[in-house]
Amino acid sequence: QGHLVESGGGLVQSGGSLRLSCTASTRAFSTETMGWYRQAPGKQRELVATFLSGGGTNSADSVKGRFAISRDNAKNTVYLQMDSLKPEDTAVYYCNAYRLRNGIRTDYWGQGTQVTVSS
Repeated sequence: QGHLVESGGGLVQSGGSLRLSCTASTRAFSTETMGWYRQAPGKQRELVATFLSGGGTNSADSVKGRFAISRDNAKNTVYLQMDSLKPEDTAVYYCNAYRLRNGIRTDYWGQGTQVTVSS
């Protein structure tokens, strides 16, 4: 474990911005297979933004136009720029990476970073 190290969470007022970072400590993960999920209290973990194989990104409707995922392949790091934050964005944000082997997907998770948006 400990393959994914997140940073950048915190407390911010509504309308503010934060940038999360996730660095993979092993080159076994390609940034293309990394993404962000979140889990609010009492709710299931949900996809926030990921990269699509072959290019492009995928993001939840609730964050479209406000959040952007990006990556730095040289640093094996992905970022989540979060703008126009809302109280409903409050959650623990998890970095995710996966491996595909023989058609079986194995997911790896970071420790999570708390994002709290005050109204």
